[in-house]
Amino acid sequence: MSAQLPGIFESLAPTLDRYGYAAIVALVGLEGVGIPLPGQLILIAGGIYAASGHLTLVPVLLVGLLAAVGGDNAGYAIGRYGGRGLVLRFGPYVFLSRERLAKTERFFARRGHIVVSVGRFVDGLRQASGIAAGLARMRWRRYLAYNAAGSAVWVAVWVLAGYLAGNHIETLYTGVQRYGIYALATGAAITVAVLAGLAMRRQAVDA
Repeated sequence: MSAQLPGIFESLAPTLDRYGYAAIVALVGLEGVGIPLPGQLILIAGGIYAASGHLTLVPVLLVGLLAAVGGDNAGYAIGRYGGRGLVLRFGPYVFLSRERLAKTERFFARRGHIVVSVGRFVDGLRQASGIAAGLARMRWRRYLAYNAAGSAVWVAVWVLAGYLAGNHIETLYTGVQRYGIYALATGAAITVAVLAGLAMRRQAVDA
């Protein structure tokens, strides 16, 4: 018997019932390579399933994080090792010239870490930031660090929202979508706090 998923989450019940954790891995991971899938919604649904005992909370969090980081890094690899040639060849057809691509690369070199970490909370950026970072040739270790931090916060926020809010999650999620700028600001603040904590810990170890 499946858990009761409210409203917009109801359509995900058959997928979770049949595939469980694998459904979370697939939807979240494939979203990271640019495919528009309901990765955010499946995390919330996974949290609801964990609260009802159909899944377990810690594995939901772990597979969500691994899928998010893995998918984004696959997108990064596509952008870095295959996407640039495709963009240079077909970019002019979508008004993406060499000059605009160069500007994108310079932007990521200076502020790419902000897009990579906070972009997890923004539809569109979430699907494209890995590919864009690869195209901009952002250093992989730098990308991985910020991506992992942003993904950890993103996964925890939505899984725990589903776990704690239960049947009230649809109202909460609708409100977040309506006031998305505040959600983005909150996500950014949390992400910055996490990154600052990691930096302070590294300084303490080095000292």
